[in-house]
Amino acid sequence: MVITNSPEETIEFAKGLVKDLTPGDVFALTGELGAGKTCFVQGLAAGLGINKKYYINSPTFTIMNIYEGGSLPLYHFDWYRLNSENDASDLGVEEFFDGKGVSVVEWAEKFSGLLPKRTKLVKIEVIGETKRRITI
Repeated sequence: MVITNSPEETIEFAKGLVKDLTPGDVFALTGELGAGKTCFVQGLAAGLGINKKYYINSPTFTIMNIYEGGSLPLYHFDWYRLNSENDASDLGVEEFFDGKGVSVVEWAEKFSGLLPKRTKLVKIEVIGETKRRITI
């Protein structure tokens, strides 16, 4: 568990996790709207060396973004707008989870049954205006 005091600290924390990542790693992000899930993904992208030309934002409407050009590809899912497990499964998530990159799923609690057992659960809690508790 770690406490961050700003979005920048959340980004730096996630950036520091990259040194231990391998292809097929999956992160399941949970937390209320505005908790900092996307900041966490921005940190992973920065740590992986993803080109700064990409603006890392939540793929709420596109459901999935792929960022390449770093040490590993980053597969970024947002299940907020999906209505069923079938909708998520139809994206071919298993192929990405077992792929050559790192997968990150925002709102993962909606269809947790699709996540592999090796998934790292990341709970981000709002404990102040910019203060967050991150538990992995």
